[in-house]
Amino acid sequence: MADKEATVYIVDLGSSMADCHNGRIESDMSWSMQYVWDRISTTVAANRKTWNIGVVGLKTDETDNPLAEEDGYNNISVLRELGPMGMAGLRSLQEKIQPSSTDVGDCLSAIVIAMEMIQTFTKKLKYNRRIFLVTNGESPLGEDEEAVTEIAARIKELGIELTVLGVDFDDSEFGFKEEDKTEQKTANEVSLKKLTDACDGQFGTIAEAIAELSVPRLKPVKPYKSYEGPLTLGDPQQGAMIIEVERYFKTHKATIPPASNVVLQQNHATQAGDGGAMEGVQSTGGDFAAVSNVRTYKVNDPREPLGKLEVKLEDLAKGYEYGRTAVHISDTEHNITKIETTKGFAIIGFIPQDNFEPFVNMGDSCMIVPQKFNDEAAIKLSSFIHSLHELESYAIARLVMKDGKEPLLLILAPHIDLEFECLYDVPLPFAEDVRSYKFPPLDKVFTVSGKVLNEHRQLPSHDLLETMSEYVDAMDISTYEMDDDGAAYPPILVKYAKPDEALEQAAKTRLDDLIETAEVKKVPPKATGRRQRDKVVPRSGLDIDALLKQPEHKRAKIDSNNAIPEFRQILNTSDSEDAVKDAAKQMGQIIRDLISDSMGDLNYERVMEDLGVLREGMVDFEFAALFNAFLLDLKKKILSGELGGDRRELWWMLKGKGLGLIDNLTVESSNVTPEEAAEFYKK
Repeated sequence: MADKEATVYIVDLGSSMADCHNGRIESDMSWSMQYVWDRISTTVAANRKTWNIGVVGLKTDETDNPLAEEDGYNNISVLRELGPMGMAGLRSLQEKIQPSSTDVGDCLSAIVIAMEMIQTFTKKLKYNRRIFLVTNGESPLGEDEEAVTEIAARIKELGIELTVLGVDFDDSEFGFKEEDKTEQKTANEVSLKKLTDACDGQFGTIAEAIAELSVPRLKPVKPYKSYEGPLTLGDPQQGAMIIEVERYFKTHKATIPPASNVVLQQNHATQAGDGGAMEGVQSTGGDFAAVSNVRTYKVNDPREPLGKLEVKLEDLAKGYEYGRTAVHISDTEHNITKIETTKGFAIIGFIPQDNFEPFVNMGDSCMIVPQKFNDEAAIKLSSFIHSLHELESYAIARLVMKDGKEPLLLILAPHIDLEFECLYDVPLPFAEDVRSYKFPPLDKVFTVSGKVLNEHRQLPSHDLLETMSEYVDAMDISTYEMDDDGAAYPPILVKYAKPDEALEQAAKTRLDDLIETAEVKKVPPKATGRRQRDKVVPRSGLDIDALLKQPEHKRAKIDSNNAIPEFRQILNTSDSEDAVKDAAKQMGQIIRDLISDSMGDLNYERVMEDLGVLREGMVDFEFAALFNAFLLDLKKKILSGELGGDRRELWWMLKGKGLGLIDNLTVESSNVTPEEAAEFYKK
């Protein structure tokens, strides 16, 4: 079918739609419009110029339609002509959907008007044509049975799909029946049901349509051909195997729908007297205006008033990151490094299936099928697929989809079904994509002497494994009672994210056993205040702290040649916060002096050691603000060259050691978040 659509929504705006029925606390109009607004907003969000929407109001106070001069078409208004709808159109339509003061209006006449709108707009072009009627069926229909038959025939002739959704209409399949229904509504339901049956349309209650809103809609996707050409094995010049194939996406990453920045238009002419133009905003018509972006490029230049010099885009050169250095590569040099490739799909080797690890998959999966209407290619590819299957092997292929495109390495896996055969492929990593990490085994522990231990406190015991297995079996949804949709979780949006409450309750006993066997204990709350350490008592029993304690009111001077022991001694022996802060300030000055006096990187290791001890001490005493202020100032002085010239190498060394800001996960009183601590080294 065509990708162009023409959809007309007929909305009942009668005064009776403002009432509430069947225990609902919102009006029939607000309740039923949930479905209409959802469909319209979905179309608007898709931003497709070929998807057109029209809206007809039924039982309106006024009459505004192309057939208004004829009998039987009164109190029907075209609220929006067929055409693409944007945010401005949606906004204006919302203001028009309001209950009227009358209940006069014929549903069948509104359907005829919608048919004429579609025929005039689409002519004989290929369109998906749809009409949705939402009504409570409380007003009489002005057409007889013969007219209903003629309308149904015309709908089929135009290829229109009619859907009638009634407020509290009876629906045995959905399981709803309204009690104390009026005779008029009962008769209208019968007539509208005959109409939809005669034109192969759909008839139902609006409650079912609203209930289906929670079910995510599946977007139909057209097959996308990423490659068409020969699949070769061997040198084509030497009589290689050549199979004409086509490659389509099997799975593909869904991209985020594009969005535009807009602002509500305002009458700036009356506010500022400047003619109504908004600076940086381009008018698009309607209630919204597009925002135009302006980008400038600046470089550091101390000769400029603000220390920044604005440069043009054409004066900039591309820089590629090499380690922590930006390297410029000219266009000429870049062309030399660029691989010149030609379109091709060639098999370069085979591997046993057991040698392939699924975790090396690098992207989307595709399917390879023989070229359409090519029996020879179908026979060749089928033979190749069955050979791979019988030998339990995979093929490795090199693919270049277009001339000049980067090559891909693919693993080709055979797939054989009763009525379908193909090769599935996924990209493989190149050597530069592989990162090897070694982790200790999960089922054994190696001692320093090389002995292997199968029982250890870090390994799960046999009882724990058995208990976990029983809990997993108890949570098995394959044996759990399903609902009518065949799913174990009624809430559709959390169907696969949260287990059913009854299932959790049934497995609670197994979970309690698992907690007891695994000895799961609650983590005690984090202690506040000064962090206590176990005090080391010498064998002689002497109070070393008392012997080394400085006289009262005497400031302890830290020697830069013995900074770490003396700093720690002050922290361990002093009960005064002022003394600790003074010691921290002395250590900070010692660190700055070491940097300033360093010949090259001579003192860098001492700086990192002193800074680590200072940070550790401030964490213990929960003086995070003091250390963070010092480190921010140190970063500024290092990068500006105030500490003896260019010390950026030291900065990267400090970054590598992780001597950053103290965040509030380390010390609760810190006002630095983990995200801010991570950004500290990035800026």
